[in-house]
Amino acid sequence: MVAINQSKNLNFGENNRPEISLNINLKRWFSRNIGLWKSNRTYFLDEVQKTYNLCMFINIQALESKSEWESHYKFTWYPEKKYNFFEENPQYKERGEMNALLKGHQLFRENFYLSNEQGISNIKQVDEHEMIFESSYKDWYILEHTRLVDIDNYRFRVIYSWNKNKLKIVENHHEIKIIK
Repeated sequence: MVAINQSKNLNFGENNRPEISLNINLKRWFSRNIGLWKSNRTYFLDEVQKTYNLCMFINIQALESKSEWESHYKFTWYPEKKYNFFEENPQYKERGEMNALLKGHQLFRENFYLSNEQGISNIKQVDEHEMIFESSYKDWYILEHTRLVDIDNYRFRVIYSWNKNKLKIVENHHEIKIIK
């Protein structure tokens, strides 16, 4: 599998002007996601042929940035209660934190959910309410659709994860914004 622009070398041309890397719509979409979300999830795991339902909390914060052309975010997650899911599937992190930098149409991640690897997610804008994140690291290829609904009070996410070109995980997340 070929990685998707995993080099951090972004060439903006001779002027190297930072405003080229700024996408106002994308920055605005990320700001609409700031807050605490209750995430009701369904995981379909290929390896164990099992489906899991659980509830997580995700907190998305905007961090101060030294440059007006970059946006920094912190994502933290933790479960609503104790689930056997994490004992049965130790590759999943029960709780954690990730810092990310939005630069142009790419999200530079400090680490990924299933790994401590740094990487880049390429972002495609479907419309003003939906983004598609495309990532690859190690032997994983991840495709995530995230849609904001009902004046940003809800999010729907569907995530497909392939490992060595075989679909291994399908996730559906229905999320409700608790705190803005």
